[in-house]
Amino acid sequence: MAAVSDAFTASAPIFAALGDETRLRLVARLCSGGPQSIKHLTAGSEVTRQAVTKHLSVLAEAGLVRGVRQGRESRWALSSEQLDVARRYLERMSEQWTERLEALERHLESMPEATAPMKKRRRTPV
Repeated sequence: MAAVSDAFTASAPIFAALGDETRLRLVARLCSGGPQSIKHLTAGSEVTRQAVTKHLSVLAEAGLVRGVRQGRESRWALSSEQLDVARRYLERMSEQWTERLEALERHLESMPEATAPMKKRRRTPV
């Protein structure tokens, strides 16, 4: 159980950062376009450079992005390690749900027909 708790603790800041639509869009842009400047990240958007800077700061605190200074500007890049942490957590949760649902299905299938109202029944077309 400690491993699940540790995984949750490691994943919570990531999901909190990705829970904002603007930040999620920034991550998507960085996924598809590689490292980009704030100017490029704001192009075609109604979000100001100042707002994007604040959102990138939140993403950086969660370890999702990193800024690298190049001359007068910073280029922001995705840090895939934290996305891997989140992906592994979601996979673990998915496996647990699958196991629980399969156990429920086995239980329901083992019940007599009269006491299993949730059991799949064949219906004849009307």
